Amino acid sequence: MKRAAMRLCTLNRGLLIHGRGLTQGSQYTPKQGLLHIREACSSIHVNHVRDKLREIVGISTNWRDHVKAMEERKLLHNLLAKSQKALPPRKMKDSYIEVLLPLGSDPGLRDKYLTVQNTVRFGRILEDLDSLGVLVCYMHNKNDSMAMSPLSIVTALVDKIDMCKQSLSPEQDIKFTGHVSWVGKTSMEVKMKMFQLHKDDAFWPVLDATFVMVARDSENKGPAFVNPLIPENAEEEELFKQGELNKGRRIAFTSASLLKMAPSSEERNTIHEMFLSTLDPKTISFHSRILPPNSVWMENTKLKSLDICHPQERNIFNRIFGGFLMRKAYELAWATACSFGGSRPFVVTVDDIMFQKPVEVGSLLFLSSQVCYTQNNYIQVRVHSEVASLETNEHMTTNVFHFTFMSEREVPLVFPKTYGESMLYLDGHRHFNSMSAPVTLKKDYPVEP
Repeated sequence: MKRAAMRLCTLNRGLLIHGRGLTQGSQYTPKQGLLHIREACSSIHVNHVRDKLREIVGISTNWRDHVKAMEERKLLHNLLAKSQKALPPRKMKDSYIEVLLPLGSDPGLRDKYLTVQNTVRFGRILEDLDSLGVLVCYMHNKNDSMAMSPLSIVTALVDKIDMCKQSLSPEQDIKFTGHVSWVGKTSMEVKMKMFQLHKDDAFWPVLDATFVMVARDSENKGPAFVNPLIPENAEEEELFKQGELNKGRRIAFTSASLLKMAPSSEERNTIHEMFLSTLDPKTISFHSRILPPNSVWMENTKLKSLDICHPQERNIFNRIFGGFLMRKAYELAWATACSFGGSRPFVVTVDDIMFQKPVEVGSLLFLSSQVCYTQNNYIQVRVHSEVASLETNEHMTTNVFHFTFMSEREVPLVFPKTYGESMLYLDGHRHFNSMSAPVTLKKDYPVEP
């Protein structure tokens, strides 16, 4: 156990796959360089992460005290740095954290993570990653002279989560690791990894995640400066450089959004060819549409859900916890992929989840899931999230989620009928193409031989 735990005190550079998808065995070799984050490290129990966050922020666990607590945080506004230069630089090891999820030794905790197929609920893992990402950023900006942090750190974007296992055992311990890998003026990129203990007392890799967090003022109303980051060696410089590239890629992807730009000529040809393939040859009419063999109209792949956002699901700033939103969206997407594919799907990639607006406690949360692209065994699912206030009944989009699943068998093609559905198809195709391909479902990958 000791030897296995020490392995988690390093981040394996071989697992930092820039593409998306299930990490293939050929992409990891134990001989690749190790990024040494900390010589000795201790683990935090997963149940204590949110307690630690409340302690840092100074928020009461009682809902009835939340108004008073937020009023007290206003007094911290004067403690915010006026510029980034006024803040001391940090190193990657300063924010490094391990979090233990003791599924093997805590049967009571296990029930919370268990699926009916005797695997681990991935939606719960998303919640844990979100909490860990926030805590990592608070460790990066830690000031020992302050009893409470004046920063409000929130999740801005889930850039990507790449899987390297089909499913997880609910009877073996899990460990998360995380650290800040890139810093802007008010934003931070966090690299997180997840490992599971196996019979040889070694922790094997499960996933690699990249989140983007932003710092806000003490009232969560405006941006706030964060401590700069200084790489210490070549491996850390490579991580920091990759963070810069990730930022540029995100900007380029957003600029080319189909909500802003017309499809490319190749994409237009794709949609036109799909349209022609659905015309009834007997009538030769634009209004007479038929489905090609082994295909489904996109409009028939939808599932919807409604949740009431109770105080139980609030975060430390008394808004609805982002991890809860991700869990609900993932579970609806999984159900959509399962219903569409006719077999149990495995999540391959989660990417490009933008948190556009906070969700207030008491809101009605509407989720709409739809298959927007398929290829062979792959199912690309898009989940649209919007909230409605009980007082005003106004609807606002809060998130759009993108999930790539792999089915156990080949799935039908989806065909759009309208121009709007055609844009969803192309957007799904773009997200699918950003994944590493082809990928192969593997059961196990050892961290070391």
